[in-house]
Amino acid sequence: MASPSDPSNQELALKRQQNRAARQFKFLIPLIYAPVLPLIRLTLRHRPVLRDRLFTGVLVGAFAHGFYLVTDLYDAESK
Repeated sequence: MASPSDPSNQELALKRQQNRAARQFKFLIPLIYAPVLPLIRLTLRHRPVLRDRLFTGVLVGAFAHGFYLVTDLYDAESK
């Protein structure tokens, strides 16, 4: 049995920790696009066509991200 100070065990633990951090980042994405939605509405109020198209695109992207997280695609990737 390998000792806890074995370099291969330390590398494996480090890779697991980095992988866990990368997986958790996916749950932080809404903190990025949530403030963007009101900013789009406020900054592009004089260009309604662009505003509505950009707002719709970001909203569709947000729903696609949420759908990805709750489907089996995300679950299969983490296994």
